[in-house]
Amino acid sequence: MPTYLYKNIETGEIYELTQSMRDAAYTAHPETGVPVKRILARPGIAFKGSGFYANDSRKGGAEGGGSAPKSEGATGSKGGE
Repeated sequence: MPTYLYKNIETGEIYELTQSMRDAAYTAHPETGVPVKRILARPGIAFKGSGFYANDSRKGGAEGGGSAPKSEGATGSKGGE
């Protein structure tokens, strides 16, 4: 079951409470009964190492230079044709 962060409205203390994803958010601490509010937390993910950036997956050379492909006959070209 996931763990959610709750903040005590009166004191500002942070709690980690485990509950089902299907359950409604607590409005009071299940053990003490003090009013609480669910707060959002950053996910615990850290992208380290190679392969997590767009330029890491491209191999060198003319094809993987990272620039947009050029198209022939693009609009806005200055030509008398």
